[in-house]
Amino acid sequence: MTATRRLGAADSETRAALLDVTAAIMIEEGYAAATSRRVAARAGVKPALVHYYFHTMDDLFLALFRKGAEANLSRYEQALATHQPLRVLWGLAREPGGALLLAEFQALANHRKTIRAEIAEYAERFRALEIKAVAARFASHGYEAVPAGAVTVMMSAVARILVMEDVMGITTGHQEVLDLVERYLDQLEPSAAESGPA
Repeated sequence: MTATRRLGAADSETRAALLDVTAAIMIEEGYAAATSRRVAARAGVKPALVHYYFHTMDDLFLALFRKGAEANLSRYEQALATHQPLRVLWGLAREPGGALLLAEFQALANHRKTIRAEIAEYAERFRALEIKAVAARFASHGYEAVPAGAVTVMMSAVARILVMEDVMGITTGHQEVLDLVERYLDQLEPSAAESGPA
């Protein structure tokens, strides 16, 4: 019987630093640049320490993805509790750091089935929360004929493409899209300035 190699503590500051460094490398240079040697050098530790906390680089990537996904799920759940969930969801979808890191994970998933499966599982959980928020808001305004699932897919896709194009310096049409989304949001969730004092 083979003994299981011990891993470093999940709440270790070193482990957290390795995750943060990996995220930064992925965003700045792409997932292929996030090797154990590169992560270790940037974190100021020996490469063996990376494997003390993560057996493989895939384990490190999965831990990083899960950390971000769980934090974002919590933020999405909190968004549902606000009086303007659609505005909050739209804002979360447009955060540049998250979109860029997700793009790197999607590229990585093309080569790693376990990471692809993990992304798909979390994506379905996010989509369910988004559909719940959109469906509830649409129902309160008599828009039941508009499919909430389709709207959430379009909202996510539009937000992601705006972020990715902005990073590349492409901005033509962006303001028009933002204005259009804002007009629809104003119908469903008037901004604080328009709705007056609470």
